[in-house]
Amino acid sequence: MLTLKNLGLAFVFLWFMAGGIAHFTHTGFFMSIMPPYIGYHREIVYVSGVFEILGAIGILLPALRQWAGNGLLLLVLCVSPANIHMWLNPQLFPDVSPVFLSARLVVQVLLLVLIWWCTRMPRRELGRQYPQ
Repeated sequence: MLTLKNLGLAFVFLWFMAGGIAHFTHTGFFMSIMPPYIGYHREIVYVSGVFEILGAIGILLPALRQWAGNGLLLLVLCVSPANIHMWLNPQLFPDVSPVFLSARLVVQVLLLVLIWWCTRMPRRELGRQYPQ
């Protein structure tokens, strides 16, 4: 059955699956947007890509959905320094519009809200999956 929540899940799945894969196919780009005060750029890009893919798969499984959603929320918060770094230093990214950099932060907040909303299991479903 197609519901708004299912559409939200599909969007979140596609966002993180595509993003996770991109961490391996466009590693240099993701390394370039990381703030200089953070070390191990390549390693962090690869690890975050793995977690994006695992989170995307996890939200498809009802028994793991809320845990995967929590992980994706944490992941979005962890990558926030890169987005903030880009926004604060637009001169370092001349190919990216400052308007886009500002809109990206708004989209990040909306993404957090969407992840939370579509990965919460109703109490009645939680009771069915996890008898007390």
